[in-house]
Amino acid sequence: MTTTVRVEGDAPYDVMIGRHLLGELPALLGEGVRRVLVVHPAALATSAEAVREDLLGHGYEAFAAEVPDAEAAKTAQVASFLWGVLGQADFTRSDAVVALGGGATTDLGGFVAATWLRGIRVVQVPTTLLAMVDAAVGGKTGINTAEGKNLVGAFHPPAGVLCDLAALESLPAHDFVAGLAEVVKCGFIADPRILEIVEENVALLRDPVAASSSPVLAELVERAVAVKARVVGEDLKEAGLREILNYGHTFGHAVEQVERYQWRHGAAVSVGMVFVAELARLAGRLSDDVVERHRAILTSLGLPVSYRGDRWDRLVAAMRRDKKTRGDLLRFVVLEDVGRPVRLEGPDPTLLAAAYAEVSEGAPAPSRAVSL
Repeated sequence: MTTTVRVEGDAPYDVMIGRHLLGELPALLGEGVRRVLVVHPAALATSAEAVREDLLGHGYEAFAAEVPDAEAAKTAQVASFLWGVLGQADFTRSDAVVALGGGATTDLGGFVAATWLRGIRVVQVPTTLLAMVDAAVGGKTGINTAEGKNLVGAFHPPAGVLCDLAALESLPAHDFVAGLAEVVKCGFIADPRILEIVEENVALLRDPVAASSSPVLAELVERAVAVKARVVGEDLKEAGLREILNYGHTFGHAVEQVERYQWRHGAAVSVGMVFVAELARLAGRLSDDVVERHRAILTSLGLPVSYRGDRWDRLVAAMRRDKKTRGDLLRFVVLEDVGRPVRLEGPDPTLLAAAYAEVSEGAPAPSRAVSL
């Protein structure tokens, strides 16, 4: 069974969720497309060739371009390589990109499509759980710089998204579990039923092969995509409401940068959610029970809830460069309860250091207030 979630806005599009959806790709590309570039990591070369051959069979001029795995793909150098491919193949404004892969590939493919001739169509074909519920939906595209994650990018809604759950059967368990962090995030900010489903099905969800063919996972993906679709439909360019999707991300992105992107995004966001839950508790916004529910759910899935305790200064520096920061004012999405996200601006440095202490392991976190 295939489910379609509509993302409204100035450029509405469909997110299709099901199994074996390759046949839907031409319809999402739309009319007038002649050339298509399939962007993919090395691990998906066989799948990319199958997509390319299918497109050839439908009359397109189809090309494939291999990019590095994971965050190594999200650089100006790789983007420039893809611009070169598009130029050499004479891609026009009526042509399209298909981004096949995880969140890094969909971020990169979307960014290249957004910037080629000031914007051509892109269809996102996410192959990881993280990409299905987060990166591929919403139209945020970007690449990294030495100074931080996703600091260069564009808002560029796709022509459509194909979430083929069959692709998750071969996903390594740690990558699958990392993707669940973004599902849990959607539960905490907007859909409490997600949390209940996760709590009721922990054993299943820790087995990608069993979960990928389960209606449980299909419902979780549909619910998480629906949360993002509702928010993005009202606020494409992150003017206000969309910031709630960044729950756990300010601290999480800082961890990724400090760790030179050796941490999986979902793992970093997992710790980030516990950090902001502790911050909200210390600020008198959130109950102990909800903080403990964060730890219990994430731990049960095998996700980290702590980080080393000797990186505070570097984390603060990274958070200062976060896209949600305004001037010198750090801004965090926190909860007042499950499903009740609010913004916390300029929290006291003592509270930030105390929240860090609550998620620290190893060396003790600083006890003094840190100047922000």
